Amino acid sequence: MKRVVWFVCVGLVAVPSLSAQEPKLRATLEGHAYPVFCVAFSPDGKTLASASGDGTLRLWDLATGRNIATFPQRPAPFSMTFSPDGKTLALGSSRIRTVSGSDGAKVSDDSLHSIDLWDVAAGKPIAVLDGHRYWVKSLAFSPDGKTIASGGFDCTVRLWSVAERKNVAILKEHLSVVTSVSFSPDGKTIASGGFDCTVRLWDVATRKNTATLDGRAGEISSVAFSPDGKTVASANANHTITLWDVPSGKSIAALKGHTGAVSSVAFSPDRKTLASTSRDGTIMFWDVASRKNTATLRRTGSSTDVSYSPDGKTLASSSTYGDKTIKLWDVGKK
Repeated sequence: MKRVVWFVCVGLVAVPSLSAQEPKLRATLEGHAYPVFCVAFSPDGKTLASASGDGTLRLWDLATGRNIATFPQRPAPFSMTFSPDGKTLALGSSRIRTVSGSDGAKVSDDSLHSIDLWDVAAGKPIAVLDGHRYWVKSLAFSPDGKTIASGGFDCTVRLWSVAERKNVAILKEHLSVVTSVSFSPDGKTIASGGFDCTVRLWDVATRKNTATLDGRAGEISSVAFSPDGKTVASANANHTITLWDVPSGKSIAALKGHTGAVSSVAFSPDRKTLASTSRDGTIMFWDVASRKNTATLRRTGSSTDVSYSPDGKTLASSSTYGDKTIKLWDVGKK
């Protein structure tokens, strides 16, 4: 099953905040020539990585806002994540192979879609992990850096040994595209969400599906563990965010406010705030304890991804069609 969703984005307007610390635009990072699909902060918080439909991975110095490196990555990656030590970037992409046809002619075969590992300091690829049958939609490193989890358009979650550079498990319970994967802070559990409208929890050691969370909220675009590992948030097609209690596997709250499908969710490092972005053109901030919307940034289009810096003081949001930029927001206490 192949499915690609494109969004349109122009302009950006902040609406009144309900919180004392209103998010403020700090910087706009320009350079990509096409929509920016995903963003990720380095573990030390000094660098932001962005991947775009223009076929490039870019690294940005957050102190200056300058593009410090550009790596070619074709076809364009849909997913990206830093290793915990910040030395490696994993990107989900397609690697077109040239093979011989039955008549001896050379033909292209893009049936294998890869995870490319890049040495950040050297700016060079160091390994290719082949196995997914279609695009790799989501990636996550385990907290110890030894394992990569990936979710793909082939409806599987896969686990990869970083040291051995090989696939060590294929988790097949999802019935449609796996859009998002997230490790728990202790590395023992993986949450995955997909177009089959479920969030699934997996025991990393046994590789078993331990819980299936079905809130009938439509397709799931993003899942995120809270920093304490007790809660999973899911971004839902029915315009809501669901908070799930991990020990019981039950829904504990539905956050309502978006008027379009929710694209991405991210917890602040202190767990107090959840950020979400939607096709309705808004970025919303939620107080996790009270479950109330505390601030809203309104766009005339949509953003596909939001990510908190490790210190929780900055939120990065990626753009889609329109300005093709990354926005950096001051969101933490001074």
